[in-house]
Amino acid sequence: MATLSDKIVIVGAGCFGVSSAYHLLKRGFADVTILDRSPILPAPDAASNDINRIVRSSYSDVFYANLAREAIVAWKNRSEWRDTYKESGVLVLGLTENEAYADKGYQNDITLGATLTQVADTAIRSAFPSKVPTATFGSKSGYLNKEGGWADAGQGITIMIDTVVSLGCKVLPGKSVRHITRNTGGKTNGVECEDGTFYEAATVIIASGSWTPSTFPDVTVGHTSGLSTGQCVAMIQLSEEEAEIYKDIPVVLDFETGFYIFPPTRKGIVKMAMHLAGYTHSNGGEISRPRTIIDDPIRGLAIPKYNVQQLRTHLRMVYPELAGKPFSATRLCWYNDSPDGNWIIGRVPGDPSLILATAGSGHAYKFLPVIGRLVADTVDGTIDPEVAAKFSIERSYVAVDESRLEMAVAELDLDQLCTLEDLQINSKT
Repeated sequence: MATLSDKIVIVGAGCFGVSSAYHLLKRGFADVTILDRSPILPAPDAASNDINRIVRSSYSDVFYANLAREAIVAWKNRSEWRDTYKESGVLVLGLTENEAYADKGYQNDITLGATLTQVADTAIRSAFPSKVPTATFGSKSGYLNKEGGWADAGQGITIMIDTVVSLGCKVLPGKSVRHITRNTGGKTNGVECEDGTFYEAATVIIASGSWTPSTFPDVTVGHTSGLSTGQCVAMIQLSEEEAEIYKDIPVVLDFETGFYIFPPTRKGIVKMAMHLAGYTHSNGGEISRPRTIIDDPIRGLAIPKYNVQQLRTHLRMVYPELAGKPFSATRLCWYNDSPDGNWIIGRVPGDPSLILATAGSGHAYKFLPVIGRLVADTVDGTIDPEVAAKFSIERSYVAVDESRLEMAVAELDLDQLCTLEDLQINSKT
């Protein structure tokens, strides 16, 4: 196993990367380096660099529910995270006999002592401030978990980068890793970057998020390192008066439809998205890779026209008045998905010096304060065997992602991306 004097190189300065560095440094590892392809950190096109991310403990899997509650306690430490975390509450919809994920999440929250209020039909209105105009919600049901909310994702990553630097980590932007280097015995001994620089390491941790499958296609021969998928996001700019009205709303997360929406940010921006199977971008090849504003500065943030209409339709079912406003922006947020929705954390078979920490599957960010502990446990050999098996590269994918059942991935059609005109109000939406 690793010793505290070992050189550790982490590829990627996102959620997995910086959290891993933090926990390794806190354990006394003295030589930790983070390399990131982006010349600016946090990377402008990284999923972890966003205006907000949901922080919830409502999981059908009690492991995640427990870990999320631990993360929420950490988020509340303002001496470390300042005002990154906003405890707005999370309204979970889809609590029916047909929505097993939400039902299990509710039971786990109850068992773990969360403060919940169950609501149904028109009573759902009680989860919102009285001055907020909402839809009637029909026959929906769900519950309000007051011990949750959202985090300013970009701010959280920035704080953790600053923290690991203060602990002695070398964080090097603008370093695109070309390939993993190996010794004559075939074991990883470092990485080589596109600029020709070499970084020796006793342990290399690949934490490159949705870029993992395309950047390191041969790392896990015979096993998956995830699937890069784009998820559709849209935003609305509120006036100061509107922001004042909506400022105290909860996060709304509907597991029946996949739609979720946040309270306004301090700049009055309301973000909404769909938690679906998403889009691949294979571009005629076999491996999907992110397509972002870095690749296409003009249309790199555009989402398919269909999803613009889809988001507005679901918005109308929660906040009908906001559905009458134009979208101010869109984004394809790129995830690295595993087949079962569990993360991939573990040593690469046959190469103990190489560790994967990836496949956030759209739900890793909320664990930023604690997720790196699992990686540090892997590095120093203290990880619980059951946890190691859960996230193993070699695991059998007999389960599926319960939060995205009966959803199929589609290839992104660049000819169907939205224009600025599509973001306005028209008769089709």
